[in-house]
Amino acid sequence: MTVASSVDPSRSAVMRAVRSSGTGPEQAVRRALRSQGVFYRLGGWDLPGRPDLVMPGRRLAMFVHGCFWHGHACPRGAREPKTNIAYWRAKIARNRARDALTLEALAARGWRPVVVWECETRKPEMLAARLRAALASP
Repeated sequence: MTVASSVDPSRSAVMRAVRSSGTGPEQAVRRALRSQGVFYRLGGWDLPGRPDLVMPGRRLAMFVHGCFWHGHACPRGAREPKTNIAYWRAKIARNRARDALTLEALAARGWRPVVVWECETRKPEMLAARLRAALASP
């Protein structure tokens, strides 16, 4: 059996539907920032890791991470996949290692990297407080 024939077509369709930008959590962060009167740019293409939101005047690079994809310690992020477990464990470990290197590279360039987790975007009051704290810190 070849690899191509063992792939479930419905699983492939689901995975194709997963977006990398303009996601619900990212839009929640953007709404929260706009409501606080904060201006930002989308996609720091010239920065390590291509942050989702960039505030050049504040030297702030913001990432909105999905809990599952980036291995967050919340219940959603700690959930084990039901199939292909070895692949997903390795994939998430690689994502976490890449994220750590990205945050270090941004800090080395004088940027303040901020990670907002998907689970934090589900409670608007908590998200607003988290963003205020991130914006206020030097």
